Amino acid sequence: MARAPLLQLSDISLTFGGDPVFSDLSLVVQPGDRVALVGRNGSGKSTLMKVMAGLVEPDLGARVVTPGITVGYMEQDPMMEGFTTLGDYAASGLDPSESYKVEIAGEGLKFDPARPVATASGGERRRAALAKLMAEAPELMLLDEPTNHLDIEAIAWLEAELSTTRAAFVLISHDRAFLRALTKATLWIDRGAVRRQETGFEGFEAWRDKVWEDEDMQRHKMDRKIKAEGRWAVEGISARRKRNQGRLRALQDLRAERSSQIRRQGTAAMALEAGTKSGKKVAEAEGISKAYDGKVILRDFSVKILRGDRVAFVGPNGVGKTTLLRMLMGQEAPDSGTISLGTNLMPAIFDQARAQLDPDMSLWDSLTGDPDMRVSGKADQVLVRGAPRHVIGYLKDFLFDERQARAPVRSLSGGEKARLLLAKLMAKESNLLVLDEPTNDLDIETLDLLQELLDDYDGTVLLVSHDRDFLDRVAATTIAMEGDGRATVYAGGWTDYQAQRAERGDTADWNSVSYDGKRKGPAKSETPAAAKPAGKSALSFTEKHRLDALPGIIATLEAEIAKLEEFLSAPDIFTKEPVKFRKGTEALAERQKALAAAEEEWLELEAKAEA
Repeated sequence: MARAPLLQLSDISLTFGGDPVFSDLSLVVQPGDRVALVGRNGSGKSTLMKVMAGLVEPDLGARVVTPGITVGYMEQDPMMEGFTTLGDYAASGLDPSESYKVEIAGEGLKFDPARPVATASGGERRRAALAKLMAEAPELMLLDEPTNHLDIEAIAWLEAELSTTRAAFVLISHDRAFLRALTKATLWIDRGAVRRQETGFEGFEAWRDKVWEDEDMQRHKMDRKIKAEGRWAVEGISARRKRNQGRLRALQDLRAERSSQIRRQGTAAMALEAGTKSGKKVAEAEGISKAYDGKVILRDFSVKILRGDRVAFVGPNGVGKTTLLRMLMGQEAPDSGTISLGTNLMPAIFDQARAQLDPDMSLWDSLTGDPDMRVSGKADQVLVRGAPRHVIGYLKDFLFDERQARAPVRSLSGGEKARLLLAKLMAKESNLLVLDEPTNDLDIETLDLLQELLDDYDGTVLLVSHDRDFLDRVAATTIAMEGDGRATVYAGGWTDYQAQRAERGDTADWNSVSYDGKRKGPAKSETPAAAKPAGKSALSFTEKHRLDALPGIIATLEAEIAKLEEFLSAPDIFTKEPVKFRKGTEALAERQKALAAAEEEWLELEAKAEA
């Protein structure tokens, strides 16, 4: 007997500012669905998710949720008025006996429930919203960019939780590795229509390219037919006027159909141009250390960065990646040790806080008002890599339309703000790119283009990112900051770094780093093993990624089990708090089952890798 769907949208139409976002859109979410929701920036992914959550009313159509089903939505900008701490907000929808779930989510997502709402950053507020959703555990979870503002270890925790949940979920993310590991179906928004394929994100790009190839073929056939019929209409209709009125009407219908087809949005016409070459040495640090308010950021660290290097900085949030980057750029002094910079450096900086963007300025003024882009005497021109361009034409290169030029920056989506910042960065000649979290909010096609540009860039790249796939594609060297002042240099990207840690027997993970950046247990040896060339593996990319992630997932589950066992062992808990005892017992059984499954999966993958 078929189960009732959790949620159904039927013939949804929605317009914003006179422009149609969706027209006659229908979709169904079934129990157990694990769905990737993908599409270009501006295609309406977040809007569709808000329609699914019941937060945006469509102009036409119906939203039906099966009675008894709860739908949870992770808010991008949660409203926290009336709550004193992040923990108060996260636990607001729970029975008091279930408040421990917020503590567990807080540990996994690395936010402090005791943090006052008034002093919490945007990233902390988003993590609290995610913790609230995970603790409430609705039957259908709607997750809009949940990995933004999470470090890689928190992403691994979330990945483990979602991989073992019984709930259905719909997921928007730019993180390819996250989507590949979790999804089993794909919803693709393209020009106001939604297509569905019953395979996860792993097969999305091949599917998308096939759809576009078929579409181009159909359009080519239609153009040829219109051309042939148009020639007939001019040359042959006079002799057979009455008999061929139907054929003429068919030609008019073909032309109308062709003109009504919505063209695909092109990729951004981004370009990077390296200026004069820097000296061979870009930066060299010798024995540098740094501490803030008693917290050790870095201890006795040395590195030499040469022209053309691609260096990634990874580590938990708050461990000091941006501080190390600023020291290597000469923007901040170490407490001890020396830093020397190379000659002829022309840096261009992508700031994760978007501080270079004034939210009250228009896009036009943001570009023309930039001292590095201003063209003397030309209010409608910007200087792009030494040559003047009309500001509208340059904005169009980054997929902005003419109407947006006079709109305030605050009206842009996260992805559009990232593209505007890239427009400012790429207008400058440079030989050193400093990219601090550039991947947040960018769609997959723009990420692909950015990666290709970095591959061809004849300069040096310093990159901070939590996107494992992007790190593997771009980085040739990884500097891992693992707490307690430790920083170690590894060859390769994220996957190479994980393999080298495993090879030297370092099983510690970033979950052992507390909120103050110190390790909870003893630090391992800092001597890295020499990198060995990797042999051919029988594992697929997804399986290799899963094998790398499982030790961290197992450690997280073991920690949660220990915490629950400690809670349940309290004297008189059964008689004084029977509801809490029952909930805790259920949670313990659930995590023990998940741990057994994770250990069995690790053994199977390890055996396959050895074979």
